[in-house]
Amino acid sequence: MLVERTKLPDIPKVLILNQFYRRCYFHQSFDSVTYTKIVQHSTKSACLHGKLAHTHIIKSAFRPCLFLLNNLLNMYCKAGEMNVAHRLFDKMSRPNLISYNALISGYTQMGAFEKAIEVFIDARKACLKLDKFTYAGALNVCAQTGNLKLGKIIHGLIVVSGLIAKAFLTNSLISMYCKCECVNQARFLFENAKELDEISWNSLIAGYVCMNKEEEMLKLLINMHRNGLNLNFYTMGSVLKACCTNIDIGRMCGEMLHGCIIKLGLDVDIVVGTALLDMYGKNGELNSAVKIFKIMPNRNIVMYNAMISGFTETESISKECATEACSLFCEIQRQGLKPSKFTFSSMLKTCNAVEDFVYGKQIHAQICKYNLQSDEFIASALIELYSLMGSTDDGLKCFSSTPKKDIVLWTSMIAGHVQNGQFESALNLFYELLASGGRPDEFILSNMLSACADLATARLGGQLHGHVIKSGLGKFIIVQNSQICMYAKCGDIDSAELTFHETENPDVVSWSVMICGCAQHGYARHALNFFGLMREHGVAPSHITFTGVLSACSYGGLVEEGLHYFESMKDYGVEPNVEHYCCVVDLFARAGRLAEAENFILTSGFQDNPVMWRALLSACRVYKNTATGKRAARKAIELEPQEAASYVLLYNICTDAGVEPLAASVRELIQQRGIKKEPGMSWI
Repeated sequence: MLVERTKLPDIPKVLILNQFYRRCYFHQSFDSVTYTKIVQHSTKSACLHGKLAHTHIIKSAFRPCLFLLNNLLNMYCKAGEMNVAHRLFDKMSRPNLISYNALISGYTQMGAFEKAIEVFIDARKACLKLDKFTYAGALNVCAQTGNLKLGKIIHGLIVVSGLIAKAFLTNSLISMYCKCECVNQARFLFENAKELDEISWNSLIAGYVCMNKEEEMLKLLINMHRNGLNLNFYTMGSVLKACCTNIDIGRMCGEMLHGCIIKLGLDVDIVVGTALLDMYGKNGELNSAVKIFKIMPNRNIVMYNAMISGFTETESISKECATEACSLFCEIQRQGLKPSKFTFSSMLKTCNAVEDFVYGKQIHAQICKYNLQSDEFIASALIELYSLMGSTDDGLKCFSSTPKKDIVLWTSMIAGHVQNGQFESALNLFYELLASGGRPDEFILSNMLSACADLATARLGGQLHGHVIKSGLGKFIIVQNSQICMYAKCGDIDSAELTFHETENPDVVSWSVMICGCAQHGYARHALNFFGLMREHGVAPSHITFTGVLSACSYGGLVEEGLHYFESMKDYGVEPNVEHYCCVVDLFARAGRLAEAENFILTSGFQDNPVMWRALLSACRVYKNTATGKRAARKAIELEPQEAASYVLLYNICTDAGVEPLAASVRELIQQRGIKKEPGMSWI
């Protein structure tokens, strides 16, 4: 494509190089054929010998022909040394079309799409007759950048040039339109093309897959088969990818396609086998995926990655799946395969999910061994690992050592500090992001609002709210929910309610945060009114919603209503947990119905939970019920002997009741057991 198709004598590479270095030693000259052979061999491998040949050409004042110059240009483009390639191009007296094609291909390969288009325009200005490779290179740039407007212009130029009848350019146009999300235009071109081949069909199938148009893709696949075209590994790989993105299609057609693949004899192909494995894994059929993995004769790192991904892509990674993933990682090392960035990212995700921090550190050591610690995706997973461990300092080291800090990395670092209660550090990182010219996304702003909520800093929260409005991110539900929570925790229920009403489609989190906020600040009826509105809007309550409702009833003294809501939880598909039972105990206890509270604990099934007994114990002090308090304290201390709150509550009950001997014995027990009460802290 890039250099003239002149056949040179087929001389072994070693013989050419030996001849080259021997003549260099004796200061002998070479001809164009020898130079060209060395450069061509260098293009296929490392370009060291080709550079030496170029140096020798300059030193010996040899005047290379255009054929040799194009080969040198192609070598530098393939090596990614575009500055050198362009300098060589500029020195060429009369570059031909092949020279321009080489530059376009090189710039496209390096992602310098604007430069590639500039070279394409220069080729037209040079009044050269552009060929199919020139147009294909320009269309590839349009496809990569999504520049539909320029793609249509080039399409027009192809029609004018008379090259539109060739399948080669038809395929490039179909690919360009599909990647620019104009699959209907691609289909029109496909149906009206004079010449089509297997690549044409495969390109359109791939386009339908990318646009998630599975039905059209399947119809096209059937037509392709009926027209007698071969269904190759590329075709089946694209179709199986569609089965991964749509579970319904995957379950319906996956096994049928698998049977077709076996019939075609493609089941042992590494590309198709990996696609099959990935399809079964993403559809939750791990047993089938494992069977395919085991029968594959030659497994590469991509197949291992797909199998590891199958074990780690489940909604909740179990210990068994994590163990299997770790076994596969060990097998990769035993086979002498080089793990990729995706391998390490998947393994870190597994360690984070099951909180296997020891193995996570070992993976980190392997990452350093392969010198991949500077990759932003791996760094993000490492930050999450150390944040879960509570070691934000180690996470910060990973963050600082990553040269390219994208917004995902900043989000991981800020979220890690917020999760570990280091709110001031999170704020400092946020200011650092702004100072570096970064633009926070909705996830960072949500985390920062959460930090303000936990710090109860309404003023700073208001400033962040202003930043949210200014940045135009206020419409994201995750940001709106965090704003509601921030204002509610700061005690500004009016602002929280205003933000709630500004939310276009409040979800279950929005309603739950509003209900819990009203409940915590004593607006019991207001919280229950919100719950009623929530049901009217058809939003199903969650376990957090009912925690807020029961808390509101408890704070408002609405015992009967609270019991009614507790009994109705199962009607909404919510199974009461220990937190809900604690709310009911608190409901009875705050109303002074201590005997009912105690009986409720004993019949709840959670009588071995110390939190339940401490809730009763706290009420016993308020109502000065020493007898029930003693029983509750005894049970709480028995279940959690190192918890200072139980001892303190019992001591206060005895002191308030004037039972000094018992109070003294409780104090002595605290000293004997070495119980230490954490001192209270306040920002005020």
